[in-house]
Amino acid sequence: MRLANYIRAEIEPILQDWEDFAKSIYPARHMDQAGLRDHAKGMLLEIADDLDTHQSESEQTAKSKGDGADEGQESSADRHGGERQTSGFSIMETLSEFRALRASVLSHWTKAYPAVIGQQLEDLTRFHEAIDQALAESLEQYATVKEMETRLFAAILAASPDPICVLDPEGRITYANKATADLFALDPKAIIGQSTFSFWCAFAPDFQRNVEKVNADQSTYRGKFRHTFGSGQGARFEYLLAPVLNEQRNTEAIVCVIRDITEQALAEEKTWHDAHHDFLTALPNRRLFLDRLGQEFKHAKRNSLPLSVLFIDLDEFKQVNDSYGHETGDRLLSGVAERLTDCVREADTVARLGGDEFTVILTGAKQRQDVALVAQTIIDALVEPFLIAQQHVQISVSIGISSYPQDASSALALLEAADKAMYSAKESGSNQMRFYDISDKTATNTA
Repeated sequence: MRLANYIRAEIEPILQDWEDFAKSIYPARHMDQAGLRDHAKGMLLEIADDLDTHQSESEQTAKSKGDGADEGQESSADRHGGERQTSGFSIMETLSEFRALRASVLSHWTKAYPAVIGQQLEDLTRFHEAIDQALAESLEQYATVKEMETRLFAAILAASPDPICVLDPEGRITYANKATADLFALDPKAIIGQSTFSFWCAFAPDFQRNVEKVNADQSTYRGKFRHTFGSGQGARFEYLLAPVLNEQRNTEAIVCVIRDITEQALAEEKTWHDAHHDFLTALPNRRLFLDRLGQEFKHAKRNSLPLSVLFIDLDEFKQVNDSYGHETGDRLLSGVAERLTDCVREADTVARLGGDEFTVILTGAKQRQDVALVAQTIIDALVEPFLIAQQHVQISVSIGISSYPQDASSALALLEAADKAMYSAKESGSNQMRFYDISDKTATNTA
């Protein structure tokens, strides 16, 4: 049997060999059968047709060198080379497929015909020439697509508004596009070979650790940092680190893409702030207060620490609104917020729950008299007249106090206890404070 006819008759076993071999190549791990076989069937049928075609001696010589005549049509080998390049195959991996294809055909052929004679010898010679020609066409197309991809990639990098750079596995910059140079306000040549440590970047230690993680794990990483670069651009950034693997599947480089998200981050922070703070006083609102109280309660419980809540109510606020108007009332509330904040530490929380009700979370006050001292400081601060629109406005306050662990076993119960103590203080007169007494479900004075 002629080799051309044998290839046509036994094409399925030959393709199965090709597919089995392709599965062993790293980029082919997730390819389906159509992708693995690619254009192998077309190449085999074209080779079989070529074996049936008469060739002169000069044509055979040219084909043996991979310089066969170009018929002006894209061959299966051309398509194979282009698609292998875009699928991530290296040149050596693509070349190895042709070696496997050659070996498969010869193995099946010699098993069927151990003694090759006459026309069969000529067929074998022409088969090798045809395989070499197909390989040359495939690799030529591979190189063409690769060169185009390289040009397009270079154009994309140059035109990208986002800073993009390439790092070696140690975190040194080996390439930087124009946007990166503009960000650092440096000549591109001054950036090459440098690391983030070279530019005294505060985020450098974390960034370097993440580079090392990407290098070791061969996985992408997304992160954020705050920094103002020499160019003055931005303040909030996000970045992506992605590994570049060589043919041995080792990390040979890391691509870093940086994006300025300052405007977006500030908008998100404003949205969050508005949802968690009182619009009038800028203090934490009820939602944020309850969240912080829950966190502080868990911390106190876990570490056996004291925790106190002060519930503060303004006694004559309604009269102020009725006598001076709501604008004066609003300015009074803002003034109260400022004075309350001045009476406690930065680590403590002052919040406005709504209306004329305020709360304070005190942490670390071990003695009852320490809490009472803070409450008295607040009373003394708030009884001082407020100068609003050239008028002196005076109020009094009532303060209820509860403490963990003696008064409550949950954050919400602690707040409720302080609320009850505040009503007891209000019933006792102006500018009073009362501690919640769990023993009789009432509140007691400081004595």
